[in-house]
Amino acid sequence: MPAQVPDDEFRAGVEPAPTMPEPTLPEPVRQRVISVAASALTGMATDEVPAALRRVAKFAPNRRGRLGGTAIAAQLVNDPLFRQRVATRALADAGELGGAVNEGISPAAADPVEVAALAYLARPAGWLELVEAAGEAVRAEADSAAVTGLVREAEQRAARAEHDRAVARVEADKLRDELARLREEAAGLREDNRALHRAQRELQARERRASELLATEKGRVGRQNADHDAEVRRLRARATRQTAKETRQVDDARLWLLLETIGQSAAGLRRELALEPSSVLPADVVADESALRPGATETGRARGLSADDPARLDQLLALPKAHLVVDGYNVTKTGFPEISLEQQRNRLVGGLGGIAAQTGAEITVVFDGAERVVGLPPAPRGVRVLFSRKGETADDLIRRLVRAEPSGRPVVVISTDKEVADGVRRHGAYPLGSSTLLRRLGRV
Repeated sequence: MPAQVPDDEFRAGVEPAPTMPEPTLPEPVRQRVISVAASALTGMATDEVPAALRRVAKFAPNRRGRLGGTAIAAQLVNDPLFRQRVATRALADAGELGGAVNEGISPAAADPVEVAALAYLARPAGWLELVEAAGEAVRAEADSAAVTGLVREAEQRAARAEHDRAVARVEADKLRDELARLREEAAGLREDNRALHRAQRELQARERRASELLATEKGRVGRQNADHDAEVRRLRARATRQTAKETRQVDDARLWLLLETIGQSAAGLRRELALEPSSVLPADVVADESALRPGATETGRARGLSADDPARLDQLLALPKAHLVVDGYNVTKTGFPEISLEQQRNRLVGGLGGIAAQTGAEITVVFDGAERVVGLPPAPRGVRVLFSRKGETADDLIRRLVRAEPSGRPVVVISTDKEVADGVRRHGAYPLGSSTLLRRLGRV
């Protein structure tokens, strides 16, 4: 294929030599060819511009390649004269590179794209090889650029991967620390949970035991209440019967003692009424009642009165059917408080036994006591020993003994308690101080 067809051959109508098929240009070469042709349109006369490109020639140079690139490429393929005109201008503008390309030489330092574009337009001998070599160079450069890009991308990916690995290591360390902390918390929670379960089981067991004990206690209390109610009914019935009996006995005893006190002057009246001597005395009734219910705790309250002459006590005990009532601890704590209560009781009761033997009077000694004292020695003949019951003091028991006696019977009460003395005086008894009895006991 000839490298160039002179213009005079086209003017003379000489048929150009047959051409080979157009090669496929690499895209950078194709774009450079279009750009060169678009620039060449600026210096061409109107009659030199092909009719198909006259509209494109009116565009600005920088817009011709973008808007009319396809038309310019087609015209270069189909119009050898237009291509020759463009090649002439391009070779002139390229200078030494244009001359080298026109001679079929590709300088080593030249741009392969520029060389291929000039060779395509000028078509010197061996231009296809120049175009193909330029294409290979372009492809090699593209491949190199692609490889470089891939290498750069790989390096970037490697850097990102390294960064990601570093971040992942940091995050893994954080996660391991967090996992260790969570495991410790989970272990603590499991231990707390086990402790709570143990506490719950213990509470449930205690609740069951408490429920069982409560049920047992309710049953026991129910039985006790039933027994108590039955005992209350029994005691009430017994008290009713005993009260009626005791009332009759006390009335008989009071009547008999009243008549006995009158003495011989009442003998005719006694025979007329046919009264038999009673074996039950009023104090015996009070003593029997006290024996049914034990007394209160042993307490003694002594408030001394002025000392009395023991001769007065002898005069009173000489009266018919005289009854001597003694506040036991009131006397013992006044006379001999340095010994034990048991020794005080024994000493007092023994001395009263001597007075009973000397005077023949009825003697009752009263002690405070929450419980009936166990193991008491037998009282001397003529001496009655009583303990106040629970909720009752010896003073209260003394008052009951005095109230039980018939009016007119001589009753002597030994106590330094002013309240006791005033109370029994209102019922006709003779109160004397503890010192009187203590001085009298000194003569026994």
